Amino acid sequence: MFPQPEESEASSRESRFYLMKHKWKWLGALIFLIITGWWLYATARRQGFRWQTFVGTLEGLQVHWLVVASACAFVTYYIRALRWAVLIRPVSPHPSMRGLFVATVIGFTAVTLFGRPGEFVRPYLISLKEKIPFSSQIAAWLLERIFDLLIALVVFGFALAHVRSSGLTAGPALSWVLTFGGRFVGVMAAISLVVFVLLRHFSEPMRRRLLDGLAFLPAHRFARAERLVNAFVQGAEATRSELSLLLLTIYTVLEWVAIATCYLCIARAYGDTLHFGWTDVLIFMGFVSFGAVIQIPGIGGGVQVVTILVLTELFQVPLEIATSLALLLWFIMFVVIAPLGITLAIREGLDWAKLRSMAREAEL
Repeated sequence: MFPQPEESEASSRESRFYLMKHKWKWLGALIFLIITGWWLYATARRQGFRWQTFVGTLEGLQVHWLVVASACAFVTYYIRALRWAVLIRPVSPHPSMRGLFVATVIGFTAVTLFGRPGEFVRPYLISLKEKIPFSSQIAAWLLERIFDLLIALVVFGFALAHVRSSGLTAGPALSWVLTFGGRFVGVMAAISLVVFVLLRHFSEPMRRRLLDGLAFLPAHRFARAERLVNAFVQGAEATRSELSLLLLTIYTVLEWVAIATCYLCIARAYGDTLHFGWTDVLIFMGFVSFGAVIQIPGIGGGVQVVTILVLTELFQVPLEIATSLALLLWFIMFVVIAPLGITLAIREGLDWAKLRSMAREAEL
């Protein structure tokens, strides 16, 4: 059980402070929605969006493939919990797998409900459940992001290389991605590897340099900063074990295999309408994975838009089918887990207000 929400007046003050602090993020998200909404409207108007075709596509879906896709989506959450157990071994050698799975499901539900600030609900819950420093869980979260980003970059690089060699023609909306994609992949991969190497091999020198740089702080503030830095470095020690590094790699690959299988099953649900093989799925997933970076609370955002864009511009899929697949993909990958997450949150003594408060508190 977790502590109950704060009083409404304090919560209201926190909400106003949160909105003011993040107003530029919300403005950017709004601009993104306006631009992409205009593009979708212009495309639909140009092509003559056929609602009858859209509804008929949904009615003709093969449900058994959607059930398998949903099962694969659920498997990814358990794999993420297994990977997190490896990440926190330095600070919690024997974590509760049930607790990690519950926190993972609730955390991803928070992402669906509140957008990117919900990312911090999971490490926050795990720090409470395992009674370990929250800063150590931020280190675990950072390492998890690095592993996922490296795999995403590999898949995206494969997509770029295959598109260029296979003769697939990208429309004007994707041409800039193909033009600058290679440089982007190289720069992001280099940054990720540098951060990973620093955390793995030079965590102690980094710790000393950080503490030396904070030496000007008053004694009580320096003591708090020292605890935070030590917890963060300790949380990053999981990568220093060869066995842990191997397990992290295996779990990350398994997670992405499950995600790719989910994508393939969704495509198969369309029967003869879509003829996607594994190569097509990897190309598709490589582009779409970066759309997930933009997450608007409650409605997603980037995933749906990039899905429609890639399907129509690269694979020449009709807009109606692309739109239905985008909504289906978002629903299975992000929304299906929400009822279970809300149920688990209630059983843990949480509610909507408390989850929102956790998202704000963790990010602040």
